[in-house]
Amino acid sequence: MPSHDVLIIGAGLAGQRAALEAAQAGASVAILSKVHPVRSHSVAAAGGINAAVKVTDSWESHAYDTVKGSDFLGDQDAIEVMCREAPGEVLHLEHIGVTFHRDETGQMDARAFGGASAKRTFYVADITGQAILHVLYEQLTKYSDQIDKYEEWFSTSLILNEDGSCGGCIARDIRTGQMEVFNAKSTILANGGAGQIFKPTTNALICTADGMAQAYDIGAELMDMEMIQYHPTCLVSNGFLITEGARGEGAHLINGNGERFMSKYAPNKLELASRDVVSRAEQTEINEGRGAGPNKDGIYLDITVVPKKRVHEALREIVNIGKDFSGVDITKEPILIRPGQHYIMGGVRTNVDGQVPNVPGLYAAGEVACVSVHGGNRLGANSLLDTLIFGKRSGAHAAARASDIPMPQAPTSRLEVDRKKLEKIISRERTGRRISEIKDELGTTMNKNCAVYRTEENLQEQLEIVRRLKEEAKTAAIDDKGTIFNQDVLGALELEYMMKTAETIVLGAIERKESRGAQSRADFPDRDDEKFLKHFTFTESDSGPVLGEAPITFTKWEPEVRSY
Repeated sequence: MPSHDVLIIGAGLAGQRAALEAAQAGASVAILSKVHPVRSHSVAAAGGINAAVKVTDSWESHAYDTVKGSDFLGDQDAIEVMCREAPGEVLHLEHIGVTFHRDETGQMDARAFGGASAKRTFYVADITGQAILHVLYEQLTKYSDQIDKYEEWFSTSLILNEDGSCGGCIARDIRTGQMEVFNAKSTILANGGAGQIFKPTTNALICTADGMAQAYDIGAELMDMEMIQYHPTCLVSNGFLITEGARGEGAHLINGNGERFMSKYAPNKLELASRDVVSRAEQTEINEGRGAGPNKDGIYLDITVVPKKRVHEALREIVNIGKDFSGVDITKEPILIRPGQHYIMGGVRTNVDGQVPNVPGLYAAGEVACVSVHGGNRLGANSLLDTLIFGKRSGAHAAARASDIPMPQAPTSRLEVDRKKLEKIISRERTGRRISEIKDELGTTMNKNCAVYRTEENLQEQLEIVRRLKEEAKTAAIDDKGTIFNQDVLGALELEYMMKTAETIVLGAIERKESRGAQSRADFPDRDDEKFLKHFTFTESDSGPVLGEAPITFTKWEPEVRSY
């Protein structure tokens, strides 16, 4: 039975930053990931990371932009922590080797991003997440005597001790099928979001709500789950992301009539309004018959207005994406895009140190968590910042907690619970629908009924679909009966996690009878601060999700009309 002071489940930016901080504090650390760490979804982050580094900027301005971007649903104490600590973290990254782009004077360069009042997005071309991830992975090698890496291990459940605290997890070695107890004094969830609930999505295949569902199973609250971000620029053909950096460099959005239409929706910020505003504008143009492309279901992103030299310097990856997946040279002609599912603002409720309030010993950081710095809508380039700031804080707090308590020891009987569950899945007769079929129906219907615009009718329809699919998932057919790289059995578990999480997303969207941030109710088009200036939470019970409420923390900024 492996035992560590700090167990980190997930090896993206949040997990690696937590591991680095915990190791520097002297803790013994385990990183457990179902993929190799540098294949974590953080590698897909393209545009940059926000911080008020320049002397002409301030963390207060960054914080206000974030509060406004959240449509005043974000918790302002957490936002202040994130924005105040941002400059130091970005400079730390630069000092340890992240090759941020430099301007002609040799200073770190920043680009404009949506919803920001200053250029404060620092970047490495359009591979910022990949650049940071690799540098952090290199840094972890300094602590190889303290950090054990368990690559291609799948966490099947969290361990709940008799005193109500979390004592680690049960995991399966994907390569062999071996099951193991991982004892830990502190456990940090850093295993990402839930994008695979939707189809299409910009998220990797590994983003299946594992951490959210497993924390939910042992009593954690899920918060702000209805807030699903649709990124404005995804390929119509397959949902692939075209970075916001393209609009940051000056690209235009053009409808099927050849009009640059954003002046109607955001006259001051145009294409650089917040993501929810731009996505709604695009969807409105499409819905009202002004879409572009052969099926009138897209919008043109015109990058030809950006100098070709600059495109190849700062947007080189999307040049390749355009050629490889759309057959378009973006330096010569516009490319067809539309809003696509990208990010979940909600997740496991935590405080600013990553602690899950009602499960001692459990922490969460990154997209799996909801400290509510994003509220109703995340600003572009605040996600990498979120992972690093709260990954660091979680690692520090988890290590400090571990220094004062004995190592828990889960009984071997706890391992048998998960082993028997997996054996039962593997032994299913091939009578049910395939996992892929159920997942496909979940994704396509969520994208139809719970997307940019929502109505009571569509949401109630989706709730019925989710609950039907939840039952069908219990008998989903399994073809692979073996133990070596059995992705079928893991897919069945992931499907279970996605179903639980999807139910809370839809229920939250039904309950929030207003439009705020990413929650756009066509039947309730106005923001209603009197009734809905609050968080919705969910806890699990034998009869299903239990709805709760939590207050929003205000420090300096009262709600105001939100316009760009």
